[in-house]
Amino acid sequence: MRIKEIQKILPYDTCALITSDVNRLYLSGFTSSAGSVLITKDTAILLIDFRYFEKAKKSVRNMDVRLCKSLYADIKELLKEHNIKNILIETEHICLDSFERMSNALQDFNILKDNTLSQKLNALRQIKSQDEIRLIKKAQKITDDAFSHILNFIKVGVTEREIALELEFFMRKNKSEGVAFDTIAVSGKNSSLPHGVPTDKPLENGDFLTMDFGAVYKGYRSDMTRTVALGFVTDEQTEVYNTVLKAQTEALKKIKPNAICKEIDKTARDIITAKGYGEFFGHGLGHSVGLEIHENPAFNTRDETPLQKGMVITVEPGIYLPDKFGVRIEDMVAVTDTDFENLTQSPKNLIII
Repeated sequence: MRIKEIQKILPYDTCALITSDVNRLYLSGFTSSAGSVLITKDTAILLIDFRYFEKAKKSVRNMDVRLCKSLYADIKELLKEHNIKNILIETEHICLDSFERMSNALQDFNILKDNTLSQKLNALRQIKSQDEIRLIKKAQKITDDAFSHILNFIKVGVTEREIALELEFFMRKNKSEGVAFDTIAVSGKNSSLPHGVPTDKPLENGDFLTMDFGAVYKGYRSDMTRTVALGFVTDEQTEVYNTVLKAQTEALKKIKPNAICKEIDKTARDIITAKGYGEFFGHGLGHSVGLEIHENPAFNTRDETPLQKGMVITVEPGIYLPDKFGVRIEDMVAVTDTDFENLTQSPKNLIII
């Protein structure tokens, strides 16, 4: 189906050349660090080198698999074989150096510089199939289990770095292919850094600990954030936490097909602003997740995309008080026929350890 959708935009003298790891995986279902997909009006071919050829030949079913010995020489032969004159490329995934090498190697053909192919792939990937959502749920289940596990590991004296490593070890041990992104585990004053890096700072009583992490299952990613407290919380910490939680809760109520992304963001942002913390919520409310951790559309102040069934997107308001503490709560949801399904099952009440 995905290949047929690409073929719909191709004249008979034009092919699509896909070279990025993520879109190669999306179209072929095969994970590798190299290879190219060539799609014409009536065929699709995976060109793969010797390292992956045997496995690809056995597992790829929706396209012809051919051993690639010399990438551009092999591509040239295929283009001539199929009477191709024009080549659509992924303008969003190719660097200048790669483009120049491609242009020199394929100078007898017209490489189209418009973003037709990238736009089409982005549009397809925005809407997840039930199979894709099932894989994302698997990744999120690993992530939820990691959170349950880490609650028994957290204690005064353990360092941020040890928290991050324990989360990653648990997820890998439980069938995650890796981490969805660099794990965030920041405490005390460090928790005011939205994308802080775990340090050797030990956890202390009175700290907020913010953990943002995710697993990978068959290429699909998860993403969640929870903030917990150690020992006790102040009135200010409680107010900030409850404000973030209310912002997320009210934003979730607005999620349904045809709701506009920026309006969902506004719902959460207005609540935080009304409490006097508007300047301390400096990022968007959420982003789509799939084969990549940041996909489109997004909940922010600019995105006017209407939600559609099958979109998977995070809802992650936060408040970050410089040199004091920060709070972020993040769930990942899938838009349904009527509203949404929350894929994140971990509790959101303020947990004091």
